[in-house]
Amino acid sequence: MEGNVKVECTQGDITQQADLDAVVNAANAELRTGGGVAGAIHRAAGPELEEACRPMAPIKPGEAVMSPGFGLPNKKIIHCLGPVYNIDKPSDQLLASCYWNALKLAESVRLSSVGFPAISTGAFGYPLEEAAEVTADAIHSVISDLSHVALIRMVLFSDRDLQVYRKAFRINR
Repeated sequence: MEGNVKVECTQGDITQQADLDAVVNAANAELRTGGGVAGAIHRAAGPELEEACRPMAPIKPGEAVMSPGFGLPNKKIIHCLGPVYNIDKPSDQLLASCYWNALKLAESVRLSSVGFPAISTGAFGYPLEEAAEVTADAIHSVISDLSHVALIRMVLFSDRDLQVYRKAFRINR
């Protein structure tokens, strides 16, 4: 807990976070279905999601846009394009921008809870430990600016991911 914001890390499925107002999609530039998190979110949300995203695309690394949740149990989906490691530069600033911009969007529509995946750590090749540190620093740097968001949850795919992010966020359980 930092101020009025609780930050937690859990292992799970980003599409099954029914207690959160929004989940974040590790999107591709065209905001279309794909592999990994984007594929899972699009499959769970249904075909309306791709149609709703079409007018918002393309987005650039670090940018975030919002759509309804459609078939997900969440009101909103925030789509962020993470950087391809060592191609989109500066990778650390672009990755941090994903988290900053997603949280700004959540604040702007008064959401109280947001779930994030480990953006850019899959096909985009961002080293897990480095991404976890950038993520923790980015989130900690904006917590004091949040007045509506009260819960930030990192939803991590594997036990290894969970342990790395808990270490970065200094969460001991």
